[in-house]
Amino acid sequence: MHHIIVIAHNVRSTHNVGSLLRTAEGLGVQKMYLTGYTPYPLSTSDDRLPHIAEKLDAQIHKTALDAEKLIEWEHVEDIISVLASLKDEGYTIAAIEQSQQSIKLPDYTAPTKLALIVGREVEGIELEVLNVVDAILEIPMFGKKESFNVVQAAAMALYHCRFL
Repeated sequence: MHHIIVIAHNVRSTHNVGSLLRTAEGLGVQKMYLTGYTPYPLSTSDDRLPHIAEKLDAQIHKTALDAEKLIEWEHVEDIISVLASLKDEGYTIAAIEQSQQSIKLPDYTAPTKLALIVGREVEGIELEVLNVVDAILEIPMFGKKESFNVVQAAAMALYHCRFL
């Protein structure tokens, strides 16, 4: 059985965050980390201004449709500390990104314990993060566009890692 964790790093859109939570929950992800400036749902230990936290929570809920209440999630600004902890727990860290070092997703065999990073759509995942991952995965494109939406990419990678 696969144990999969998703790390959404510096994903700006609340709608994408909600969709990621819903997709991750639907594909049996154990936990989701929301790192960097990724918006996150309301929490009991929330230190944001109440009106801001409530606004972001409502926007996330619009696409999460209560998945944010069904999947375990945690907001941690420092992704590097999250990655170090997950490596200590035996997780293999993979990032979805286009790179000279990337492995085509269809050629990747997922380990039993996988932490999958998805990140900024335009700028991509920072080199500082890519330097500490175990694998960089790329989803081959066959049309004219250069990349998929972060949620679409996560869904494809999660499905592949869960079932193939």
